[in-house]
Amino acid sequence: MERRSIKKFKPDAVDVEEIIELLNVAKWAPNHKVNEPWRFQLYAGAGKEKFVQAFLESMKTPDGDIPQKALTKAQYFRDIPLHLVAIMPVDPRQRRFDEDYGALSSMLQNFQLAAWQRGIGMIWRSNDWIYNPVFREAIGVEPGEKIVATMMMGYPAHVPEKRARTDVREKLEIIDQ
Repeated sequence: MERRSIKKFKPDAVDVEEIIELLNVAKWAPNHKVNEPWRFQLYAGAGKEKFVQAFLESMKTPDGDIPQKALTKAQYFRDIPLHLVAIMPVDPRQRRFDEDYGALSSMLQNFQLAAWQRGIGMIWRSNDWIYNPVFREAIGVEPGEKIVATMMMGYPAHVPEKRARTDVREKLEIIDQ
């Protein structure tokens, strides 16, 4: 209940080995037949620039310009300690796709909770540019794969206030007969 999405990060480095440990904890999410339908890319240190450049390329206008808003966002991305891209295979069978998407989403939630316990915050992003073929190709996402999230991570510089959540009773129908 205390976990928050973090948008402002301290510049302090986050140990890549700790992220690997946390992903190994998170992998215990339920997934049908234990098919582990995920792969990840972790952008750290100088490697973050590949992520940033892929973003910038995907933001170019038809005349090749990069809007100021994208340049500002790119600098924000550079200042975030780590970026994790979560990728899954796209199965043409709807049921398998849904199971795989649910498994990876559960895994990412486990990851967020485990990281929060260690003081690491993050935000799950699924902005329009993750669907852009220019971005996807630049980071090596193959046809037949889906980017489920870009997780931007670091130590929180600011923790937002808790926002109210609807009591589940308002969204629950109990059928007992």
